[in-house]
Amino acid sequence: MSAKDLATILHPAIAAFYVFPLIGIAVYYAWQTRQRRLQAQADGKSKIPPVVGSEHLKLGKWLSASVVGIALLGMAQPIVKKLIFDSQNWAANSTRFFLILLFFVATIASLVMLYRARTPLWRAVFATLCGMGVIIIGFQKFQAGDGNLYPLVFRRDYEWYVSHFYFGMGATMLMIFSLATIPDIYKDRSNGWRKAHALLNCVALLFFIFQGITGARDLIEIPPSWQQPYVEQLYINNCQAQPCQVTPAAPSPAP
Repeated sequence: MSAKDLATILHPAIAAFYVFPLIGIAVYYAWQTRQRRLQAQADGKSKIPPVVGSEHLKLGKWLSASVVGIALLGMAQPIVKKLIFDSQNWAANSTRFFLILLFFVATIASLVMLYRARTPLWRAVFATLCGMGVIIIGFQKFQAGDGNLYPLVFRRDYEWYVSHFYFGMGATMLMIFSLATIPDIYKDRSNGWRKAHALLNCVALLFFIFQGITGARDLIEIPPSWQQPYVEQLYINNCQAQPCQVTPAAPSPAP
């Protein structure tokens, strides 16, 4: 497996063995925390230990950082592939690459400062900067050999409603918002922030489910590096001057 192939599977691999299990654990503790609160309101006590609340808080913070991190990693892979591995693009895009690198640094720094911020104003500032950084990086373009600009990160704009990119952007923005509003949840006696937190994270959970589906689909569509020239030639021969019709190979004769 080449370096390109290893870079391609790094993002889905980390999502599979770390981020998605963390989502499941965080959802479990969220459900336990809610059940404990409802039982305490109804009977004055609950058999669910009070530690579930603090565990949910801790896991939620880990999850928010993990989602932002995995989103940045997923966008870094095509950027490095198109601007570093494809050396013919470097001359026209070297300045663009370093600017994007600065956005990566600024986004990570904003996330770190969001964890450290205490006042609502600074939490809003750093959450906004972090979200803007993710969006700006995701919508960057590069200048190809024909002089035209093309997206660095594949967005599937022609089918945005089933796009892995847009579901990921939505989930990332919700995680940043969730992280920024944690202190408000505990200060609000009317439970308005708590209800908004629960509702928005249910939406985020749906985004994560669609992320799993669309991510698996996209992996099937990305050929390994040794197959890519043949797949591209197949596309050129069959899908350029006519509707795309690829004839499958004839079955091998029976022995």
